[in-house]
Order: sequence, then structure tokens, then C-alpha cells
Amino acid sequence: MDEGSHSVVTLGLSSIQETKRQVAAAFGGHAQGTRIDFVSIDLLWKVLTVKRLEILQAMAGQGAMAVREVARRVGRDIKAVHGDVTALVSAGILDRTAAGKVSFPYDEVRIDFTLKAA
Repeated sequence: MDEGSHSVVTLGLSSIQETKRQVAAAFGGHAQGTRIDFVSIDLLWKVLTVKRLEILQAMAGQGAMAVREVARRVGRDIKAVHGDVTALVSAGILDRTAAGKVSFPYDEVRIDFTLKAA
């Protein structure tokens, strides 16, 4: 990453129609930014618990680190943090390096969704 650059990931909801619109816009040359979308609000909140958001905040802009270091930074038990890190890796939010460390390659997280009347 270049000095002074700022990377942002947006976590949100996306219907099939919205995903198709984003893909078409991207193919049309319109930058879409980095997004990780969930198919339902229930899934988003199942993955993004308060404890897992604390992990993302502690890791933002910090490079790859061992799970033990993540646990130290959030002040939690390593076994519990390991479970949360595994869930975030499975969801595609964290990356696992060849050396077994985990990485969150963004400086900032935005959470974006709209709730409409039923």
C-alpha cells in the first residue's frame, strides 16, 4: 500500500439484482470499491458480532499478525478469539497468510444496509 493511501471495505447486504447491477457497472468501467456482501441481515449480524467487530478494529491497518497477538490486542482468551478469527476467515473478511497469520488488509470498515418497512 502506498504511503498516505487509505483502504476501505464496505460490508453490507446485496440482493441478486443488486449484485448483477454492481457487476454490470464494474464491467462498464465504473469502480465499485471493495465490498463484502451478505444475502440477509440475519447472516450479516451472525458473522459480525460485537466481539468480531472489535477484532476487525484492532486489526485494521496493522498488517498480518498471529492469533495470539489479536487476542492480546482485544484482551480476550486466545481460544475464543481463534473461533472468531476462523469465522471471519470463512466469511472472507480476514485472510490467512502462508505463515499461518491472519490479515485484515483495510484501514477502515463501513457497514452499509437499508431497512425498509415490512
